[in-house]
Amino acid sequence: MTNPNGESGLTRPHDFDHRHGDVSGGWLRAATFGAMDGLVSNTALIAGVGAAADAHTVVLSGFAGLAAGAFSMALGEYTSVKTANEQIESEVHLERRAFRTHPQAEKDELADMLMQMGVSGHTAAVATEEIHRDENRAINFHLVQEIGIDPSEKPSPLVAAVSSFITFAIGAVTPLIPYFLGFESLWMGLLFGGLGLMIAGGVASRFTRKPLWFASMRQLFFGMVAIAATYVVGLLVGSVVT
Repeated sequence: MTNPNGESGLTRPHDFDHRHGDVSGGWLRAATFGAMDGLVSNTALIAGVGAAADAHTVVLSGFAGLAAGAFSMALGEYTSVKTANEQIESEVHLERRAFRTHPQAEKDELADMLMQMGVSGHTAAVATEEIHRDENRAINFHLVQEIGIDPSEKPSPLVAAVSSFITFAIGAVTPLIPYFLGFESLWMGLLFGGLGLMIAGGVASRFTRKPLWFASMRQLFFGMVAIAATYVVGLLVGSVVT
């Protein structure tokens, strides 16, 4: 096969001008969620604590929030993705049982689905026979058409857990950076948290192809709402306690 540059190779048709991202691996959603959660929750945490406490308490609270949040995120992501995969596997088992107990009904079902997509009756019948020669391939095809999920492209629970752990930790440590540099200022911590939110949104836009400014400002807006609310709660609780 020859590509548009006259070079030979095994590149599939139409791969030369665009490639799709990995939308089923599970890492991007987990990483984005982890970074956003780390930035928002820890910046909000130090805002709430810093409204009524000293710098030492803010840093201690920030590190506690980082550790607790990172492990919680990782375990939550692993469990949720693993559970979702197990549900998909149960659907595969259900479909496989139907294949073996009612094979002709499954073929008729697939042919009907193909005809609803605009394929002629004859072509649908031929395609159905060819697809059903491989049971695993046929099951995957049926499930894609019936529930919109391809069992061969399940996300990895481990990848999701590691991604969320790392990005949560990075996000959570961001508002603490000024304290490490000797600036015992809550407002500097909030500034770093806001910049982190904008950077996280900008990085995500590289994968989602959203405008950089839109993704950055969206992250900043959502984060600032949560941070401002937590700061107000900290002020109110601090005034009551003292």
